[in-house]
Amino acid sequence: MSQTDPEIDYYLTRYAATLTAFDSKAAADLWTTPGMILDDRFAGVVEDRATMAQGLEQSYPLYRELGLASVSHECLKVEDLTDAIKLVQVRWLFLDADGNQLTDSNAYYIVRRDVDGLHACVCIQTDDAEKLQTLATERGIDLSQFTHD
Repeated sequence: MSQTDPEIDYYLTRYAATLTAFDSKAAADLWTTPGMILDDRFAGVVEDRATMAQGLEQSYPLYRELGLASVSHECLKVEDLTDAIKLVQVRWLFLDADGNQLTDSNAYYIVRRDVDGLHACVCIQTDDAEKLQTLATERGIDLSQFTHD
């Protein structure tokens, strides 16, 4: 079930476009600094957009190897926490060049409306690691070759 909030949809559409274009700088510009990413195995704070962009770029070779050609989204829920802060539940859809779904991923974002628009402050990823591993296994790709220390 998709929820419609024009401001959130515009933000998520822009974010998906940066992912589709492998444009790490534009993706990082959609975040506050510091920004936080959290999942079952990892919690990290990124202090600046340059570091965030660099981290995103490290994942691009894997995404290309998996056949990612575009990203879309379904906004599942928006909860107003304050006038400027919202909790957003989103389902990302990762598609190949023919428009077929490779996998999906569910996440929660805390976004804040700043003078220049919405920015993500926190991302809580709920299932991306497992789904990425499943897709890699299906395609015979060893994820360890894409690990950065």
